[in-house]
Amino acid sequence: METLPLREGETYIKLSQALKKLSLVDSGAEAKMRVRMGEILVNQEAEDRPGRKLVAGDVLSFQGKEYRVY
Repeated sequence: METLPLREGETYIKLSQALKKLSLVDSGAEAKMRVRMGEILVNQEAEDRPGRKLVAGDVLSFQGKEYRVY
């Protein structure tokens, strides 16, 4: 499982921003599209809100890979 560190002083990162930060998508528009199409799992549940706040301990799953926010 790969990890996604939060920036110092931040308590969350939005799902669409996390996809971009992990270089899983090329743009914010693509991130939003993939989330709305149901391609993303958060904590093993389908998530369709690009603005979903991910906090430390959350696990994002995309294309068979998992990423833990810390």
